Amino acid sequence: MNKVMKSKKICVLGGGNIGLAIVNGLLNSKLSVPKDVYVTRRNVEGLAEYKSKGLQVTAQNTIAVKNSQIVILAVQPRQLDELLDEISPVVNPKNQIIISVVSGATISAMKKRLPEGTSVVRAMPNTAIAIRESMTCLAGSGDSTDALKVAESIFNAVGQTLIIKEELMVPATALCACGIAFFLRAVRAASQGGIEIGFHSEEALMMAAQTAKGAATLLLALGNHPENEVDKVTTPRGCTISGLNQMEHSGFSSAMIKGIITSADKAAILYSNKD
Repeated sequence: MNKVMKSKKICVLGGGNIGLAIVNGLLNSKLSVPKDVYVTRRNVEGLAEYKSKGLQVTAQNTIAVKNSQIVILAVQPRQLDELLDEISPVVNPKNQIIISVVSGATISAMKKRLPEGTSVVRAMPNTAIAIRESMTCLAGSGDSTDALKVAESIFNAVGQTLIIKEELMVPATALCACGIAFFLRAVRAASQGGIEIGFHSEEALMMAAQTAKGAATLLLALGNHPENEVDKVTTPRGCTISGLNQMEHSGFSSAMIKGIITSADKAAILYSNKD
């Protein structure tokens, strides 16, 4: 087990999609053992699978917080203030840290609802955390250096991390958290093209997904710019450049860029528009 996490109990407040993806990542990485992980949800029946695995399942957020050293907030932005007010009386700044994956909620806004001196870190993972392949951006404040190290230790075990300035957390939400859906949609589109040119749907999806994985792995392993790799498969009057140019004529790159910008704009107001 990771030395930073040794003997530490952790709770995930909010057993929705991203909360459970984090739980799965913690378990799959062996970073935590089931008995040391609390997960909360109003409808605990939806967590029966996790209870059967030995996790501590409860609808009582305060119970989970009282029994944990690391508290991960994974609720919807509109639910955050109510949650912070609920757990604030049982938060102990001396031996607990708060990690929030709530879009748009600033560290200063959360600190106002928590006991003085509480260490708060913002994290923005994506759902690939469940298979230990998340891209997680982290941000802390001046008094959260130690807490940031703990958060980095957790999320490094379930993917890759990057520590950024807090003002970049909303853009990170669009590029990484929303971004996984954009790339999934691109894979789906590629598989649909594969069906049209003759492959069965299962074959086309597997081929498209593996090709996308290979492309991403090339960039991460070699550190090259994407166009470097594109140049290796485009030849004069070739079929690859013909396909790429047709996609660009139809606005492929422009659509992706506009989508990321639009998601960033929306992410910036999710917490402020919580009511």
